[in-house]
Amino acid sequence: MDVGAPLLLTSMHAPLAVMAAGGALEGRLPAPPTGGGACLLAASSVAANTSATHTEATFTFPILAHEVAGGRASQRPGPPPPRIGFQANRRTFPTGGAQVHYSTNQEYFDRACELIPGGVNSPVRAFKSVGGGTPYFVERGQGAWVYDVEGRRYLDYVQSYGASILGHADPRVVEAIVKAAGLGATFGAPTPGEVRLAELITERVAGCEMVRLCSSGTEATMSALRVARGFTGRSRIVKFDGCYHGHSDGLLAGSGSGVASLALPDSAGVPASAVADTVVLPYNLVPELDESIAAVIVEPIAANMNLVLPEAGFLEGLRKECDRVGALLIFDEVITGFRVAKGGASARLGVRPDLWTFGKVIGGGMPIGAFGGRKDVMERLAPLGPVYQAGTLSGNPVATAAGIAVLSALDDSGYMMLEGRAKALADGLIKVLEAVGIEASAPTFGPLVGLYFVKTPVRNYAESQAAASAGRYSKFFHAMLRRGVAFAPGAYEVIFPSLAHSWDDIEWTIDIASGAAAELASSLP
Repeated sequence: MDVGAPLLLTSMHAPLAVMAAGGALEGRLPAPPTGGGACLLAASSVAANTSATHTEATFTFPILAHEVAGGRASQRPGPPPPRIGFQANRRTFPTGGAQVHYSTNQEYFDRACELIPGGVNSPVRAFKSVGGGTPYFVERGQGAWVYDVEGRRYLDYVQSYGASILGHADPRVVEAIVKAAGLGATFGAPTPGEVRLAELITERVAGCEMVRLCSSGTEATMSALRVARGFTGRSRIVKFDGCYHGHSDGLLAGSGSGVASLALPDSAGVPASAVADTVVLPYNLVPELDESIAAVIVEPIAANMNLVLPEAGFLEGLRKECDRVGALLIFDEVITGFRVAKGGASARLGVRPDLWTFGKVIGGGMPIGAFGGRKDVMERLAPLGPVYQAGTLSGNPVATAAGIAVLSALDDSGYMMLEGRAKALADGLIKVLEAVGIEASAPTFGPLVGLYFVKTPVRNYAESQAAASAGRYSKFFHAMLRRGVAFAPGAYEVIFPSLAHSWDDIEWTIDIASGAAAELASSLP
């Protein structure tokens, strides 16, 4: 077998028909290596006939010589050159009777811009906030890696903005999704998976006595505020500048994430009346509340204005103020829930809110959201109480199956490993940046990593904006991407190592960052 020849795969999870130059070979896709990297192909036979015809869509997967050991692909490929890995054939799509071919990121993006506003279905995915460029269109992911339509492989620290804590296409999650989908994707009726996922959430989060599933983090935060208002009989809410709680009208004031990345003041289309009852304050400032406030909503660890940690006394002060005036405290743990600890941020920080919102990790990569908390508050929801909330796909069995698989796989040792690798990554990035004379800081909390091109600690959104104003992150982002490492295309996002990132991956990232840092330094005046 010529190990440098491309292999043709007809499926990603079923048995594979594999062809190589000079012979045909059959293999099966096994579980990916725990440390991430390329798929393994266990060769079972080699035949001389190469004339087999495949009617399915096929993909080329070059297995390089350095990735093969003992007749099979190694579990841990070395650092990839720019075009190693999965390479898609030219795709053909019918449009109005004509056959249109796309095979490059630019071709896909050009077509996407004709059909989708801005060419993306979520603004943060665009490269506008990093000085422009063409987004890479992901063909597939495996472990710590993603592969674009041109065959380039990237060590991925986006990980669906924190949703993929086990890495991409984890076999346990894939198996759960396939099994659930085979039984039916949605019914509009209760399913066992809803009960099991609710059990896993309430067992892990002390004080979260009841939970309602929905389909996104935006739905979760919107609904949590509605039930808080219904419970208290009050209208006004407090949020903090730079915290992003989804794109519902009342919460877009002073938002982080994509709103911050695109330098939008808030959002057009939101009437003044929608935010008239929203009070926006600086993060890490404990306000003096009055009895008009229904709820205070906060990211206990702010991860949508880059990473900003709560100062000592901030969350404790919010808890006391809410108790004093009878307002509810809501922790938005869409990012931190089950990522920073088995019980989320509230377990690590020792402050218990009245309500929580969750998303990302609890869906295993499938669309999901949840909000929960005190039983007396949650019982105000219909059909028990007068606060209405509903959703056709809420608690759908495919998403709950994926979430159950993920939460069942997470234990204390996994969180320890994640935290250790995040700390090593942060320390390494700072070391290589400072080595070329660039000031930087990389705060961490559990497996969350921030990256600022300033030395002083950042305590709120205004300071985060000031740190991002020089545009150094944009240059560093592109320098890393050209070298095969994908960070988020925005200075207000965080870096998400997953359990699929091995120590070798972390070390390689730091090696790559040294070259990117030197390139950045050479571009500065």
